[in-house]
Amino acid sequence: MANLSGRRQSPLYHVIYIEREREREREREREHRIILQEVQMKGPYHKKALTNTAVKQKRSQLFTQEAQRQAALITDIEKIEVQYDGQPENCTLIMNKGMSTPYNCAQHINQMMMERSVLAEVDGQVWDMHRPLEDNCTLRFLHFRQSDPYYANKAFWRSASVMLGAVLESSFKDNLYVELCSYPSPNVRSGSFVYDVDLKIPEWEPSKEELRTLSGEMVKLSLAAHRFERLEVDASVALKMFADNRFKTQQIPQMAAQSTSGNTVVVYRIGDFVEVSRGPMMAGTSHLGKVSIVAVHPIETNEAQLFRVQGVALPRGFLLNHFAYGVLEKRAQQMNSGRLPLNISSTEPQTQASTL
Repeated sequence: MANLSGRRQSPLYHVIYIEREREREREREREHRIILQEVQMKGPYHKKALTNTAVKQKRSQLFTQEAQRQAALITDIEKIEVQYDGQPENCTLIMNKGMSTPYNCAQHINQMMMERSVLAEVDGQVWDMHRPLEDNCTLRFLHFRQSDPYYANKAFWRSASVMLGAVLESSFKDNLYVELCSYPSPNVRSGSFVYDVDLKIPEWEPSKEELRTLSGEMVKLSLAAHRFERLEVDASVALKMFADNRFKTQQIPQMAAQSTSGNTVVVYRIGDFVEVSRGPMMAGTSHLGKVSIVAVHPIETNEAQLFRVQGVALPRGFLLNHFAYGVLEKRAQQMNSGRLPLNISSTEPQTQASTL
């Protein structure tokens, strides 16, 4: 390559460049360690009592700030060609790079595509409906009624777990600080979606009324029709978001190390609830139809008492008679055999008689 600056390029240019990149990577690792040390020194329980409401608001505010910061980085609007393949006919759409999403493309096609599409397929890769398109691409939409809804079903089960996490974080009394741990990889054959949670109480056998209450909150979240907003952030930003959750602060560095960049994670927001997950998620909460929270199983990890909360659901528009759905509910009550969380640092549980 010609040296247009007129200066003689150092023969060690590539070595210097690599060293600078390594130094930047070391600096990022130092920043992550500092943040983790601050979190561990403070612990998840500050002198000022934490509430799930306050923590949820903080995470949502940080999500908004980071989304606005990233949006401000786009100073020029560059057009891309999106080759759509599907009903009612193939077409070419001219969209905005880094801004337009598959959902925006569906808006240019018809309302049916907007409402039924759960995921997109971009250049053969499964893609969130609200994730911006990055370059010229081919586009297909995935939904529950196609001949092989494998990816749509997995996204549905995963999204139901995230919605359950949102419900658990908002349904308990303020003096009970709920720490969400994790959920196993979605497995439709397991018969239930799951979230493992630390309630800071030694035992809980929910009544039928309490399970109905949780089910009702899931229905409310579905009717709210929130989008699953997706945002890829640096691990340091995610650690700030989840500084009050000891489980997430352990999971985030591991997830970041496995990312393509080596230092980013993906966070999702529905309403004001923020979760960290690799995704993808379904387009919005309104895809959830009939739903029941059916069981809570105590699970003992290395150091903490957790509860595995389980539910079953159908996509919106799918109908079953009462008997058939009852069979699904009974099956979902069985302990889900999905992977259990390990290596958790403990905190003393608190006794609380009534939780919901």
